[in-house]
Amino acid sequence: MPPKPPRPDLTQLSDTDKERLIDALFARLDAVEAKLGTNSDNSSKPPSSDGLAKKTSSLRESSGKKVGGQKGRKGTTLRQAEQPDEVVKHPLPGQCERCHAALPTQHARVWARRQVVDVPTVAFNVVEHHALALTCACGQFHTSSFPGGVSESVQYGPNVRALGVHLTQGQMLPYARAAELIHDVYGLAVSPGTLVAWVAEVSAALQETANLIASQLSAAQLVHADESGLRVAGKLHWLHIAANETHTWYGMHGKRGMAAIEEHGILAGRTGVLVHDCWAPYCRLDDSTHALCNAHLLRELLYAKETTGQPWAQAMTDFLLNANKLCTAARERQIVFSADDVRALRTVYDNIVREGERANRVASGRVKQSTTVNLLRRFRQYGDAVLRFVGNFVVRFTNNAAERVVRMPKVKQKVSGCFRTLDGAEYFCVIRSCLDTLRKQGHNMLAVLQQAFAGTPIQSAA
Repeated sequence: MPPKPPRPDLTQLSDTDKERLIDALFARLDAVEAKLGTNSDNSSKPPSSDGLAKKTSSLRESSGKKVGGQKGRKGTTLRQAEQPDEVVKHPLPGQCERCHAALPTQHARVWARRQVVDVPTVAFNVVEHHALALTCACGQFHTSSFPGGVSESVQYGPNVRALGVHLTQGQMLPYARAAELIHDVYGLAVSPGTLVAWVAEVSAALQETANLIASQLSAAQLVHADESGLRVAGKLHWLHIAANETHTWYGMHGKRGMAAIEEHGILAGRTGVLVHDCWAPYCRLDDSTHALCNAHLLRELLYAKETTGQPWAQAMTDFLLNANKLCTAARERQIVFSADDVRALRTVYDNIVREGERANRVASGRVKQSTTVNLLRRFRQYGDAVLRFVGNFVVRFTNNAAERVVRMPKVKQKVSGCFRTLDGAEYFCVIRSCLDTLRKQGHNMLAVLQQAFAGTPIQSAA
């Protein structure tokens, strides 16, 4: 929004100047109303900006099914184990309750079984290592060696260190609460500062794995990209994300645009498909084949419909949703659209764009265009990227693969408010890159950390 101009002396203005002032005031009013009318449903604003009073809504359509488990689903429930760990037999009374004769309890049989599933009460375990020394009869002095990883007079083992990092970096608990939980469960007193040191240690152990993940994503045929602001050491930094169905990579940088993209070295020079939200620096990556997130476009179409009432916005919404349904059904049946099918869908798309352009003329001169005009320009300029999911079923309708990855750092930010140091933020990026990638590839996150502390980190599969 332009700065507010000083209040003019109306008595000194000509009729032409007054008309210009009225036009400027109306433009300012339109900008204010447009800003007030945006929310998380019709723009890219996050849901947290809506406030508590806003009633939530969704662009998703009702499936028509009843709430709860569906008929024919394969349910799961708690079942008795074939081989229990412990059996407790409850004795019969020594005599009959009726005639008071002695009961032959040796002939009793089990008439019912009930099982209680619980976790054991545990405590920490201390293992003492002894290195031995001996002098041979010839005078040669011999000593045994401690195993690798046992280097201090007293130290924590890999299991508790992995648990501490998992609680803070995997489950997003604050350091103090994680230390409290370890003490409550195991009776082991661990300071928050010790947890911080463990995070730095495992980050160094996993750095090569994180570098491997970055190189694998750079070579992947499909990558989703996104970025989000985080407070680091009291300043705004940007968390950059590259992800697909099997890999996740996080990187922290002080810049949001091309400087960060080029320094990270994952997206620059890629020749595969890049799915994003049409942010300008991504569009400048000429080597990539671009695909746009249609969830963003649907929200902007909703805003265009609410502010203009023009039918083309609803028509484009219906077209994109129906095209996605067709692609989903074809993908499930392993059917590939022909070139004629793709051209037919593109013809419908172009017709809707032309309808919108006829209803929204571009303002002449170097003036700011309306939000609707800018949206139509994007539809026109990036039509191939909008419909990439139609011609390539590997490409999904939205950029959810990247946006889901953003959620865990946002949880971390809500819990802690910010990262106090840049080192802490970079440790988080390395650890979360490895945990999320290896989780996608079927590994247990706690086991991943245990292996890293043991000096044998699990590597990412290609």
